[in-house]
Amino acid sequence: MISSVCVSSYRGRKSGNKPPSKSCLREEMARGENSDKIIINVGGTRHETYRSTLRTIPGTRLAWLADTDPQVNPASDTGQTPSASELFFDRHPGIFGYVLNYYRTGKLHCPADVCGPLFEEELAFWGIDETDVEPCCWMTYRQHRDAEEALEIFEPPDPEDAEDDQDMPRRFGIEDSPDRSRGCCEVWQPKIWALFEDPYSSRSARFSCTVTGFYALKKFKLEVKEAKRRTA
Repeated sequence: MISSVCVSSYRGRKSGNKPPSKSCLREEMARGENSDKIIINVGGTRHETYRSTLRTIPGTRLAWLADTDPQVNPASDTGQTPSASELFFDRHPGIFGYVLNYYRTGKLHCPADVCGPLFEEELAFWGIDETDVEPCCWMTYRQHRDAEEALEIFEPPDPEDAEDDQDMPRRFGIEDSPDRSRGCCEVWQPKIWALFEDPYSSRSARFSCTVTGFYALKKFKLEVKEAKRRTA
């Protein structure tokens, strides 16, 4: 509705007969935009966006905040309009920039200078599914989990489990009795084959498979990057 301040009489005509000026229309449009604006202060860094932008990804924390009634703040010396509301979150300000860009562009990228568990924790706080991470950043995001899985192999086994594993052949009467007459090659050959062919045969086999797969993925990533650089 056009503000009455922007309408005046024109040569004796009624004020309602005069069309509003361009400046009045701009003022009304600006008021409509300001009513949709929202300021999100994360860790001291202020981000300004529209509520309609936050509604693009429903089911998340920011989408829920966009649907709530805006709290009118008094005008400040910084030029903030009374219709723009500001919300504060004591979270990581750098990661929130990537989160907000996800609402703007529809693509979620992972910062290379942030630890994976920290980025995962922030995504959980804002209600974003980690599977939305773009393929170009998925390897960077998954590095911490691959490292954790590899480190678990080096953890010492539970003594009780080790005793059970040793007693199992004796209980079933299939205790190994290696023939000492066999050569060293015949004794170690099946173990070496199992190490590289059956990743579930032992802890050493699982570790070997994990390390081999990790370096294979790293090599593939470097080759793809080099191919893109050559074609650029």
